[in-house]
Amino acid sequence: MIDIDKIRAARPGNLLHYFATIGSTMTEASKLAEAGAPHGTVVLAEEQSAGIGRLGRKWLSPANAGIYTTILLRLKLAPASSPVASLLVGLAVADAIQKTTNLLCDLRWPNDVLIGERKVSGILTQLINDCVIAGIGINVNQLSFPADLRTPATSLRIESNGREQAREPLIIHLLESLETLCEKLWSEGVNGILRAFSAASSYARHRRVIIEESGARGTTTGLDENGFLMVRFEDGQVQRLATGGVRPAP
Repeated sequence: MIDIDKIRAARPGNLLHYFATIGSTMTEASKLAEAGAPHGTVVLAEEQSAGIGRLGRKWLSPANAGIYTTILLRLKLAPASSPVASLLVGLAVADAIQKTTNLLCDLRWPNDVLIGERKVSGILTQLINDCVIAGIGINVNQLSFPADLRTPATSLRIESNGREQAREPLIIHLLESLETLCEKLWSEGVNGILRAFSAASSYARHRRVIIEESGARGTTTGLDENGFLMVRFEDGQVQRLATGGVRPAP
């Protein structure tokens, strides 16, 4: 079980709601956001019975294995720049993983954290009134995954040669990294986050990709001013991806 007291002692500024079992931390966080819960409020569960992934897909959430959390972020973003929230959270997850395990991560627009080409974390952001609720799932101590996943998955334990990983330090570093990146957003504006993501992601520029929704192929050319991915397609047209995601092209 996660040592909640340890996390609360290290992060007294984050209001933490802990559940041994819950349907979805996103659902609980939505209620808290509507009730006016403050920036940095955390909903954390040991197990989810109905974890939510992007596009309504299920996020596997076995007990005692991963981190399943949703965090309220009152970022004061313009609606047009809403993709920046996912980019910010991805940067925080990758930073926390590196600080905790020394494993290097890649970021795939808009919301996947990878080790190599295997997914170790997924992010789902939604806007409730003026509050971003950021759902985060991190595979920590899982030893196996279904073979039919859309993206091959991995865990920190698998990538650490089977060494079991404590979850408390990872959660603490995640909250620290989120705080730092929120301050970066407020001091430098959206461009500060866009620059950081572009530097951390092999997918941001010059990457051959397949568009999930259409199957079209192209090469990424960077992020626009609001955090949307720009792609040059094989016919030469450059377009902004407003929805969906990308996969590496063979």
